[in-house]
Amino acid sequence: PTQFSSYLHFQKSSLAVLFVFVTCYSLVLICCWPMISTLKNNDGNDSKEMIAMEKGASFQHIRGRKTFLRAKHAVSQKLGTFKEHAVEWEKRAKKAVDEVDSKLGIEIGETIGRRDAMRASLLMEEAVKEFEKEEAERKLSDVKDVANMGDHGTEDSAALQAWEKENAFLREFSDSDNENGMMNSSQQRLGFMVLGMHRSGTSMLSGLLVQGFGYETGGPLIGAAFDNEKGFYERIDVVLQNDEFFQAQRIGWSYNVYNYDSERALFDKTKGTIKFREGERALQFLNGRHDIPYLQKDPRMCIALPTWLKLLNHSPAVVFTYRHPLEVAMSLKKREENFTLEHGLRLWIVYNMRAIQNSAGLCRVLSSNDAVNKDAFTEVQRIADELTTKCRVKRPPTETLSRKVVDEFVDQKLQHNHKQREEREKNLPILEDFGNGCVAREIQSDYTVGSSNQKVEAEMYLMAMSVYCDLESGKAFDEDYEWPDLVNMKRPARIS
Repeated sequence: PTQFSSYLHFQKSSLAVLFVFVTCYSLVLICCWPMISTLKNNDGNDSKEMIAMEKGASFQHIRGRKTFLRAKHAVSQKLGTFKEHAVEWEKRAKKAVDEVDSKLGIEIGETIGRRDAMRASLLMEEAVKEFEKEEAERKLSDVKDVANMGDHGTEDSAALQAWEKENAFLREFSDSDNENGMMNSSQQRLGFMVLGMHRSGTSMLSGLLVQGFGYETGGPLIGAAFDNEKGFYERIDVVLQNDEFFQAQRIGWSYNVYNYDSERALFDKTKGTIKFREGERALQFLNGRHDIPYLQKDPRMCIALPTWLKLLNHSPAVVFTYRHPLEVAMSLKKREENFTLEHGLRLWIVYNMRAIQNSAGLCRVLSSNDAVNKDAFTEVQRIADELTTKCRVKRPPTETLSRKVVDEFVDQKLQHNHKQREEREKNLPILEDFGNGCVAREIQSDYTVGSSNQKVEAEMYLMAMSVYCDLESGKAFDEDYEWPDLVNMKRPARIS
């Protein structure tokens, strides 16, 4: 045959097959029509939406979407967003501060002194703390109300659990300390931190507390060295992590510490721009279970304490100690290469200032290197007793200090050097009398008398002595204490 039609022979069997095919094809078209129409209507949509639709990721078709939206709406109605709560908290805090401002003569919008500004800042913090606990309790109650509104499925439970987890730290922090840094009568602190400037006797004090009472440090610890033969009692992981925080901000233990930003350190940790492996090890110990109260000591913690407080699951107590600024500066000058007396005095001010400011809301036990040197047995026993009675730190394994421990641990040579310095100073001219028998005497300088370097060194020395005398009298621990203005005296000083 030469024509195409000659190949076709429509018999009954052929027609039956064709009819079945057409019927099946029609059924397929009818079933697929909703999908075809949806794709057709979305021809003008964004390419990302088309890709999502092709992958079956459209939120409109997610299983359980209605349940999720219902839970989201219920939680949003009751709790609002974190931003809304932050605005509400700020308004309420400012309102509380304004009520007190009128009594203090501070008016918003006027130029105020540095002391009034500091006082207003402290009042703001106190006002916020007062209602944080109240807010946490109210929100927890609201969450429970949402949970009782009906059965919203597993998505509802997940949303509520997320909120509960987000506020867990706030509730614990609010419940742990009141405005005086004391705990509720039913709570005990897990441990404490020893704060003090480098070369200020923190190692000796920590050693007496650990050896004499059995406080726990964990480990590994930094070993003894030529300048500290009894040991430092510092956890390696804490020291390394603090160095990591510092280095990310171009800071070292001996330079630029004035500029440390605790919030930036937390941001660097969250973003992963710094390593936190050592910090995780430290937190496993600090946040772990403690049958024996812990002691944590690192002079860098004077600077980095606010960062760690937000990483701890509890509120520690603080033992703060200090030493005569000239003794500290001379010790650093002797130990470190290219370290000037002025630089050591500046560091002394910064470390002690930050230690007091950063621990203001915690329960503190105060001491000094002079007090320990004069009568180590009585002073260290007092510190341990106050940790237990005043700050409610768990009782240590041993509650009475042994004189044998004191005799073996305290270096009599240090006590002798301290007495020698006091004897030498008695014959030196007085540069300034700060009252209460606390005076600044003339010091020996490496600079030519009258030179600019010698004048700045003398100015820094008098500034440090002013703070030291205020520490001795207790004035430096007042909330409205006015610290020296180091910003306007900044001079580059760094160990090469």
